[in-house]
Amino acid sequence: MDNRGPKSVYGVGEEPDPRFSMANERTTLAWLRTAMALVGGAIALLSVTAALPELPRWAPAIAGISCLGGAALAVRAVRRWAQVERAMRQRQPLPAPRALVWLASGIGALAILVLALVVVELAR
Repeated sequence: MDNRGPKSVYGVGEEPDPRFSMANERTTLAWLRTAMALVGGAIALLSVTAALPELPRWAPAIAGISCLGGAALAVRAVRRWAQVERAMRQRQPLPAPRALVWLASGIGALAILVLALVVVELAR
């Protein structure tokens, strides 16, 4: 009897090659590290804005966006892990990696916001 959870993943299909499951897990952990980096960047930016009150009032908003992005990415990483694991167990095609486009776009937008903050600071 298999006591692993979640049952929505481990309760379907048959056991795939462990190497594939472990590769899926490593990919999820990489996404979680990226999520933690976004949250860590938000904490760093908040620390800087607290230490430098002359920064624009909207600087903490960038930190908030980064923190929310990290949280959303962490949730998406776990959901993606479950989708891929389920697909492997049921011998179905793997789902398309749509979150990559969102992640790349979000990081690009965040970089532009931080660049705007730098430009504002250099203009002072």
